Amino acid sequence: MYHRFGKIVILFNPMNIETLREYCLSKNHVSESFPFGEETLVFKVMDKIFLLAGLENPDRFNVKCDPERAVSLREEYEEVQPGYHMNKTHWNTVFMNGNLSDSQLKEMIDHSYDLIVKSLPKSKQQLF
Repeated sequence: MYHRFGKIVILFNPMNIETLREYCLSKNHVSESFPFGEETLVFKVMDKIFLLAGLENPDRFNVKCDPERAVSLREEYEEVQPGYHMNKTHWNTVFMNGNLSDSQLKEMIDHSYDLIVKSLPKSKQQLF
């Protein structure tokens, strides 16, 4: 926090690969791994992928998304693109260094996580 022109301005650290990792790991039943090589960090809930982040380009991540919502987000935000190296109907690549707030980024992560949880067998869904 600092004073600027007589006002208090609060600075925040935008989401980065470290805070992204912390946020993902704070969710229930999440694990991280490198199944595609040491350049791609993968987060899974109950062994199903909900987020991938390339360590060579740590300013972005891929998340699963409802198809209609995916199109809507892409039209509204230039930081949201069709999923790179993914099924573009169901996955978005999201850039963290643009105009999206941390809460918007977290909402997209939560949406991806929730889609995977809802796709789990009922016996596993009961753990949440």
